[in-house]
Formats: sequence, structure tokens, C-alpha cells
Amino acid sequence: MDYLFLLAGLIGLFIGGEFLVRGSVGLARRMAIPPLLIGLTVVGFGTSTPELLVSVEAAWRGVPDIAVGNIVGSNIANILLIIGVSALVWPIKVMGATLRRDTAVMMAAVLVLMPIFAMREVGRLSGALLVAGLVAYLVWAYLRPGIVALEEEGVPAPSSVLVSSLWVLGGLVALMLGARFLVDGAVAIARGYGISEAFIGLTIVAVGTSLPELATSLIAALRRQSEIAIGNILGSGIFNVLGILGLTAMITPIPVAPRFLGFDLPVLIAVSLLLAVLLVMRPVIGRGVGVTMLVAYAAYIWAAQG
Repeated sequence: MDYLFLLAGLIGLFIGGEFLVRGSVGLARRMAIPPLLIGLTVVGFGTSTPELLVSVEAAWRGVPDIAVGNIVGSNIANILLIIGVSALVWPIKVMGATLRRDTAVMMAAVLVLMPIFAMREVGRLSGALLVAGLVAYLVWAYLRPGIVALEEEGVPAPSSVLVSSLWVLGGLVALMLGARFLVDGAVAIARGYGISEAFIGLTIVAVGTSLPELATSLIAALRRQSEIAIGNILGSGIFNVLGILGLTAMITPIPVAPRFLGFDLPVLIAVSLLLAVLLVMRPVIGRGVGVTMLVAYAAYIWAAQG
């Protein structure tokens, strides 16, 4: 039964994220919101909504390791797993000052976690500062337009306001149910097998909540839209740290286990730096790099068990 809850949660998150993004983009188009703003907010935040609901649910339920592990693990999976798979599908061309800007913001967001995690708790003040950082980034990105995490034209959407609203409502219901089932199943499996909740959060839950990003990047890779494939990951990484962790902490303070500061966060910083170097130094992220990233992710999963 626990595995059925886990599977139902994953399916609910994937379907809910897809419905929410499509419905939100449809509403934004009907309201004549600029495509840039749609990409930065509606779509960017929409694909990160599973992380938000799962982290809030886990924090409320008294399993903070899943809440923190979900965010840290999602960012690691986004870089090593999703970019690795996308590069295998089609080599990713790296170009544009916008990608460099978003890479710098992502690195800054990840590095900010070091002093926050050192305090052993992400409190409401820290959460508010993270959210303020996200707002500042969105304003900056809007005032200096370029390629965003997702182009509005790349997302199919309903044509009417009523249908779009129903998609949004259905997406939110599916996400909330999916988050509840996923947390229930993950906690039960972790306790049943003596696996740490942190490990479950860093792996199964993190990959599950990253399914919208995986689908988006794979579709972009198949369409040869390299900027979207990379921009989606950068935008998601920024939203996860500044928005998801910030909002969750503002709702309820999150204790941080020592393992996150001692192992998982350094890994996240290292892989983020690796991505930054690749984006600056290499014109193409090829299949060889993709294979290396996948091997590195498998090694991280193996090491994270301890």
C-alpha cells in the first residue's frame, strides 16, 4: 500500500504540474500578460509547484528532512540527471548572456544556503530574505529581458478563460493530493526499511517533484531548443532555493539536519559550479558530458545512503 501511495503521489504531481502550467499560461495569454513575465513567473513557478507543496506538507507533518532533502535533491537531480539525459538526447548548445546571468544568480542562491544551514534552522526571517531575493531576481530579469526559463510559445494552453481556470483548479487539486500521497508513502517506506527520511527526500521525492522539469527539458532537447533545456534547469534551481525554501520557512521554520551542511549542500555547490564552468567554457554540452553527469548522479545516490 505504501508503494501505491508513492506511485499515486508521483502521478498526481506530474499530472497536476502539467495541468497547472497549461491552465496558467492560458489565463496569462487571455489577460495579455507579456510572454517574458509568463516564462519567469507562471511557467517557472508552475514547474516548481510540486516541490513547494511537498516541502510544505513535509514540514507541517514534522518530517523536515524530507522538506530540505526535496529541495537540495531536486537541484542536484536537475543538474546531473536532467541535463545529463537531455545531453544524451541531443547535444546542448550554450549561448547567450541571459544564461550566464541566471547561472550567476543560481550560484549565489546556492551559496547563500551555507550560512543559513549553519544556523541549523531555516527560520521565518531567513525565508523572507530568500523570497525577497527571488522578487529582486524577477524584477531584474523583467527589466533586462532575454531568454527565459520557458518560452510561452513552447507551452500548449487552453484557449478560453473558463477552460484555463478548470485546468488550474484541477492541477492544484492533483498537486495537493499528490503531495499528500507522496509524503505518506515516502515516510512509511523510509521507516519500514530503516532508511533515513533525508535519503528518501534527496532521491525518490526529489526526482518525483522534478518530473515537470524533466519532461520540459526532454521536449526542449528533442525540439533542439537548447536554451530552453538549460534555462528551465537554471530557473527551477533559483525558484527551488529562493522561492520554495523561502515560502516553506515563512509558513513554518525548518530544522536542518547536520548531514545537509556536511555532505549534500557541498555536493550541490560542487555540481552547480560544474554547470557554471561548462556554460562559460564550453560551446556545447555533448553526450560525453551527459554520460559523465549520469555516472556522477549514480555515485551521489550511492554515497548519500550513508
